[in-house]
Order: sequence, then structure tokens, then C-alpha cells
Amino acid sequence: MKQLDDFYLKQEEPIKGIFLALKEIILNQDKDITNVLKYGMPFFCYKGKMFCYLWINKKNKQPYIGIVEGKHFDEPFLIQEKRSRMKIMMLNTEEDLPLEQIEKTIQKAINLYKSGIVKV
Repeated sequence: MKQLDDFYLKQEEPIKGIFLALKEIILNQDKDITNVLKYGMPFFCYKGKMFCYLWINKKNKQPYIGIVEGKHFDEPFLIQEKRSRMKIMMLNTEEDLPLEQIEKTIQKAINLYKSGIVKV
């Protein structure tokens, strides 16, 4: 757990604050969500299956939430780029977090696993 905590703590503001807030928002969506460090980044798992992660865009230094099964989502604010499976939600460091949008997206991702579309 120390490596995961270190990941959050070594980020510079405002990304540090955004990531810490996102961590709490995501973990509060369901009791079966856990936070682990995989591939050097914080992943969130639902019953042990990875469903989203936090990262920073290399080009514009903006934080984002990656949705592992984003291919099942049609929301215009989710970006696929060259990914076949994942989509990302870019977050503006100059604005408040779009809390409702984040919560709805996380719930939709969890529901993919609960529904059996994605195997847990």
C-alpha cells in the first residue's frame, strides 16, 4: 500500500489534489471497489477486476480517468483515440471536477461488471 500512497503524494498540485479527490469519489461508489497500483498507476478494481485508472496526459499534462471497458460507452466526453478497448475522461485542472458526470460514468462501468457483460 505504501507504493500506492507514494504515487498520490509525489504528484504536484493541482493534480495531487484532483487525484486524491477522485480516489475518494471512486472508492465511495461501491463497497467492492479497491485501489491498487498496477503498471505504475493507480487502478480501481471491482471484485478484483480492473475497471478504471487515473493518469496524466503526456502532451497537455491534464489528468484523466481511464475506463477499461470504455468501448461500451457512447458518451461524447469520453475519448477513445487509438485505444481499442479503453476510453478516457479528460479533466481540466482549472475547473471544478464534474462530480455528477464522474459518478455516473463510474456507476455505468461498475454496472457492466454487475450485469455480466464484463466477466468478474
